[in-house]
Amino acid sequence: MKQKNKRIPYLPLLAGTVLLSASTNVLAQAEQEWKGKITKSHITSTPYKIDYLKKAKAGSPNVVVILLDDVGFGASSAFGGIINTPNFEALANNGLRYTNFHTAGICSPTRSALLTGRNHHSVGMGLFPHFYLSADYPGYNGHIQPNKGTIAEILRENGYSTYQLGKWHLTPDEEATDLGPFDRWPSGKGFDHNFGFLGGATDQYKPDLVEDNQHIKPDGRHLTAQLTDKAISYINKQKSIAPDKPFFLYFAPGATHAPHQVAKEWSDKYKGKFDEGWDAFREKVFANQKKLGVIPANAVLPERNDFIKAWKDLPAEEQHLYARFMEVYAGFLEYTDYEVGRLVNHLKETKQLDNTAIFLIIGDNGGSKEGTEYGVTNKNLRFGAEGITREEYKKYILSEYDKIGTANVLQIANYPLGWAQATNTPFKFWKSDANAEGATHNPLIVHYPNGIKEKGEIRTQFGHVTDLLPTIEEITGVKQPEVIKGIKQDPIHGKSLVYSFGDAKAPEQHTQQYFTIFGNRAIYKDGWKAGAAHHPNTLETFGFSGEKLPVIENNPDKEEWELYNLKEDFNERVNLAKKYPEKLKELKALFDEDAAKYNIYPLIDVQHAAERYKIQFSNKK
Repeated sequence: MKQKNKRIPYLPLLAGTVLLSASTNVLAQAEQEWKGKITKSHITSTPYKIDYLKKAKAGSPNVVVILLDDVGFGASSAFGGIINTPNFEALANNGLRYTNFHTAGICSPTRSALLTGRNHHSVGMGLFPHFYLSADYPGYNGHIQPNKGTIAEILRENGYSTYQLGKWHLTPDEEATDLGPFDRWPSGKGFDHNFGFLGGATDQYKPDLVEDNQHIKPDGRHLTAQLTDKAISYINKQKSIAPDKPFFLYFAPGATHAPHQVAKEWSDKYKGKFDEGWDAFREKVFANQKKLGVIPANAVLPERNDFIKAWKDLPAEEQHLYARFMEVYAGFLEYTDYEVGRLVNHLKETKQLDNTAIFLIIGDNGGSKEGTEYGVTNKNLRFGAEGITREEYKKYILSEYDKIGTANVLQIANYPLGWAQATNTPFKFWKSDANAEGATHNPLIVHYPNGIKEKGEIRTQFGHVTDLLPTIEEITGVKQPEVIKGIKQDPIHGKSLVYSFGDAKAPEQHTQQYFTIFGNRAIYKDGWKAGAAHHPNTLETFGFSGEKLPVIENNPDKEEWELYNLKEDFNERVNLAKKYPEKLKELKALFDEDAAKYNIYPLIDVQHAAERYKIQFSNKK
């Protein structure tokens, strides 16, 4: 007689509670039928072996996803920037550069979309998993549910080892202690091992470090070095125990998010290289990008934003200070390139590089505006917020010159706003301004010797972080599962990029995409893009006036939408809203459809965050 696996009667219990360990292959157990024969005697019975651990197909590639933090499109030399990143360049020159790739515009939303292949609001990550930056609405609750499985869960169910290194930023605050629960730690989202930090930022020398399911004491070295060493140790152990088993490695260093910290040997390499300032930086990078072919030949550099001063008009002492901020940032990025190179070289030395697909995303959003006008080291960002006048803050920050980049700064240590626009060349605006390409347009490099014959070519098809999951599934030969650990899965939203690997002219397959962060919003459709700023960038919203933030009317219906034809005007210089009102109306309607589909409304903004922060602060008191 045939008999089903004995575990099956207990599977209905999984609907309410996960009873088995995170590494148990529940799906394999549930689907396999026992095909032996049972009699009273084992002599006349026929055994039948069930393999509970599914093996990957022979020759399956390793997969490495590298996600940097707060890096603008024009920072890295791999995409025309002045900051030296030779290892990124080597990957690009031996792989593909994607020049029309997009992120969600800020940390957690990008990471949730990347790992799940779904739009960030649809997985509850419209903003962040922190109390004061979340909200009790489906699109903003900060809790990724089991029906939104990750690429790590999928690959582990198909015979891969899975490792997470660095920034996670997807665990709700109330679940981030060593008591758990660990459902939304890396271990609960498909990773066999993890080493990094759960929050959005951490000190590079004194990180809030976790390994697997507990906090640990860091060793005092720069965090990026520790991450690389741990990644190499994972790979070595894998190779020694199961040399034919493939791995998935998600490497997400804190670089180059604040705090900007790096050894002087790296920052001093750039001594004097930014003395000409951010205006000259933008012009040089723009020319480099045209020469490299990563922007259109007929592109025009946007004007400097009105609230950034011309470099030539700044006092010498401010120029001296601001140049040092950028020297440190540049050293931080080049050092990160060095550590990525160390990881890649290890794969090459162990003869694994050719069969490893590497996806390097240079930034989870554009350059950060959080350094405001003068830059930040150790004091409050906003003048007037705690009785600090504009002139007092300026005097203070000028005295902090020698501390920039060292271990003696807070987690908010960041460069001035002028460098944010400069590193975002050729785009306008910056991180979290999801209505603009400066927030969401980031470089992607794909390096896969065994799978991509073309070397050093450019791809201009529209892409989005949700596309990484289906791309990885296609190159590994893994199908999107209907069920993970007994939970029926919601559909994914991304489109595989494999169609473009061998064909630079292939029609793009990801043809519509919304962007929304803090109420700033946009929608892309077949080359057209409409967007609206929820709280426009002004001197007041950056705290430049020396006064408290003004009360801004929160009425999305009164906000002005702009319209751009990105096929002809890729960096949004010519607003066509008045010329093509019907096209704008069409796109706004599409945005509303997506808002209903993906739980975008209500728009949650910084005003809401400030109110929630007051509640949290008063509760702690």
